[in-house]
Amino acid sequence: MRKAGILMPVSSLPSPYGIGTLGAQARKFADFLAAGGQSCWQVLPLGPTSYGDSPYQSFSSFAGNPYFIDLDLLAEEGLLEPGEYQDLNWGGDPERVDYGLMYVTRYPVLRKACGRLLAQERPDFAVFCQEQGEWLEDYAFFMALKGKYGGIPWHQWPEGMRLRRKEAMDRAGKELAEDIAFWKAVQYLFFRQWQELKGYINQKGISVLGDLPIYVALDSADVWANRPLFQLDEDGLPTEVAGCPPDAFTADGQLWGNPLFDWERMKEDGYAWWLQRISFQFQLYDTLRIDHFRGFDSYYAIPYGDKTARNGRWKPGPGIAFFKTVNKALGKKDIIAEDLGFLTPSVHKLLKDSGYPGMRVLEFAFGSRDVESDYLPHRYPAHCVVYAGTHDNDTIQGWMASASKKEVSYAKAYLRLSKREGYHWGMMRSAWASPADLAIMQFQDLLGLGGQARMNTPSTLGNNWQWRALPGTYDEKLSKHLRREMEVYQRLPHPPKTKRK
Repeated sequence: MRKAGILMPVSSLPSPYGIGTLGAQARKFADFLAAGGQSCWQVLPLGPTSYGDSPYQSFSSFAGNPYFIDLDLLAEEGLLEPGEYQDLNWGGDPERVDYGLMYVTRYPVLRKACGRLLAQERPDFAVFCQEQGEWLEDYAFFMALKGKYGGIPWHQWPEGMRLRRKEAMDRAGKELAEDIAFWKAVQYLFFRQWQELKGYINQKGISVLGDLPIYVALDSADVWANRPLFQLDEDGLPTEVAGCPPDAFTADGQLWGNPLFDWERMKEDGYAWWLQRISFQFQLYDTLRIDHFRGFDSYYAIPYGDKTARNGRWKPGPGIAFFKTVNKALGKKDIIAEDLGFLTPSVHKLLKDSGYPGMRVLEFAFGSRDVESDYLPHRYPAHCVVYAGTHDNDTIQGWMASASKKEVSYAKAYLRLSKREGYHWGMMRSAWASPADLAIMQFQDLLGLGGQARMNTPSTLGNNWQWRALPGTYDEKLSKHLRREMEVYQRLPHPPKTKRK
């Protein structure tokens, strides 16, 4: 079935409180998607962001972002008073997230709400803590310790805490009991609001497409609590780190800095940590995009401490045996493989053997007229997902302004683009018209925004992950326009079949 969706990070939703949340505006966006004939809402990872503000560098693979908790909903249930948050300084630019201000302003408000929650001794909070204990205990302890040690990375903590010695852990657990309870309460509030929102989205006939980074941050509860599963030395520092080799776009490659998995060690227990991680994602989402899929075939390992990715080397990943284990343990799941970048025949084979749809990006299609690009729409298989651009690419209008004259000329000729219609509508129409089963557009492109609305420029720090939509941008006029396109290109969702009486 031909379907369409919109990529809109939760952080990019409008709100009076500095960042998008799981409240009223999220529901309005779900209404907009339904009115516009969309079948899915793609979000970026929902985890708590750390230094650099990237949702792909989180303190936990499991925890939710405290910034996304809607304060108005907390006030409605009596956990906050309006005067405790409405008049605070949440930033002066409604189109950008100020993460530094968020860190300073948001947590004191949440501490008031969580203090009231904990005083109520709610049975459902106790149930949540028990059901999620496998990850929640480590995460809450990790965050409490980060607070105690002034936010420094865990591998710089005192040895007892760094290596999780029982005596030191027991002592710290008693000392930090209130802080640990606070971090558990924050997660309870996040997941309760997320599940309520997801239920609303699903009732509208919209599925939620989530995003799973292949790697985790070094400074995370995941690594601190599971050191043997990663390639670390005895001090907890990586021996090699993740990244990408130099290419035509980046002369030094990409140095991500994430610790690498010890795949052989993980294989010994049947990839138990990964099974827990993927299973948990499907409690949050209906469909899951696995980032950097090629890393399961082979991954690029860069010596720890290097300043560039030039000296890395390719090492074998777990291959198809990993996905067979996932399917056997969890059943066949609705997964999309992010298969962008340098792909070898073995990566192509892994994708084919997995059965997952791969991705196509229109902005990658026009680099050369001499070589048939797999990103040109006439070459798409039906079993794929097409984007005009992803969160790591410029907006369509930004790409038209910054790409080479040769690429832009080719795109205009191939896609029959015109200023009158708008380059963004022309490129999106080509994606919707393509054979791809699913077509996903960034919300910025529906608005025809330029490069100032780009979400992320890889391998750069600052000015990323900040863009936000203004109130009123997803209105009836836009949803009607979008729905007409869905009708033309036969991507309207089919209504559920009713049983005959």
